[in-house]
Amino acid sequence: MAKSDQRLKLRKLLEDDAVRLGFSDLRITRAQADRSLKSNLQAFVANEYHGTMAWLPETIDRRSSPDQLWSEAKSIIVLTMNYGPDVDPLINLARKDKANISVYARNRDYHDIIKGRLKEIAGRFAAKTGEDVKVFVDTAPVMEKPIAQQAGIGWQGKHTNLVSRTQGSWFFLASIFTTAELDEDDAEIDHCGSCSACLDACPTDAFPAPYQIDARRCISYLSIEHKGPIDRKLRSLIGNRIYGCDDCLAACPWNKFAQSAHEMKLQAREDLIAPDIQYFLGFDDTQFRTFFSGSPIKRIGRDRFIRNVLIAAGNSGNAAFADHCKVHLKDPNEVVRGSAVWALSKLLSASDFQQLASLEKPQEDNESVLNEWQFADA
Repeated sequence: MAKSDQRLKLRKLLEDDAVRLGFSDLRITRAQADRSLKSNLQAFVANEYHGTMAWLPETIDRRSSPDQLWSEAKSIIVLTMNYGPDVDPLINLARKDKANISVYARNRDYHDIIKGRLKEIAGRFAAKTGEDVKVFVDTAPVMEKPIAQQAGIGWQGKHTNLVSRTQGSWFFLASIFTTAELDEDDAEIDHCGSCSACLDACPTDAFPAPYQIDARRCISYLSIEHKGPIDRKLRSLIGNRIYGCDDCLAACPWNKFAQSAHEMKLQAREDLIAPDIQYFLGFDDTQFRTFFSGSPIKRIGRDRFIRNVLIAAGNSGNAAFADHCKVHLKDPNEVVRGSAVWALSKLLSASDFQQLASLEKPQEDNESVLNEWQFADA
């Protein structure tokens, strides 16, 4: 059999498996990245746009090209799985007593769903070809978005996320590295044109320029990756977003081609579409772990989660939340205590807050929390 015919048959095998297992697209590229990727990464780190994500500068070399991660790899099979919402993802933002959770996190952890299916495809491919394979789902130093653009899946928009002409922005990326040499697809070109909808939509102005993002101002980074107190200047801009942010994704006009998630485990849980902030304020560690079992939210831990919920409570303007926030002034975690101070400074009258401070502040021995009292009382 001619090599071209054999590669076509292998691609058909991959595509059939991908469709059967719920993937929405499959493209192939070489296991080498554009040379500009490393310089772009270095510039990103030099500007400190990575915030506290120390693993980024530590892995620049391996991230800069797939063959640095696995030198034997010849081809990369890139797959997508759609998770599009079936309701307006931003409708909760105006409901200040409700918590807003990023669409991708309203049900099961996508890593768990995708990785098993990816292994099934890779295993069948390896058995058929005798070639080696490795699978990746956002768990290794793989620059998935540039690789996906190189494979023709879509292009990195001005918000730095991937955009597809057929899927919009609501999809996950996964990849199979293989030693097999496969026919590659053409790279996708930029179709953003003069549109700046995603940049204009960002509530915290996290884009220093088109195609650049400063994680230190990004709500997704701040609510998920960032472990300490959130910058005071940004707290009021976060609104009721307690896990992630979809604003720049939702603003993209290419989403007119997006479809609702077909995979049941990626469709929103009813209790995560518009949950009450007050309900979450009462979570201890056991309640948090139980409620978010199998959810990507579980990985940020209860303390970071409560920090986010307290900020949402402070932004709600609902004085009825104050008593629920006061409980957290005694929390063992200083970041939680500090967030509670800030929330109460927004929910209580000036006189009530000063009276509370006179009782609680003398009992506090953590400098960062004392600073919160001092700043809020100023």
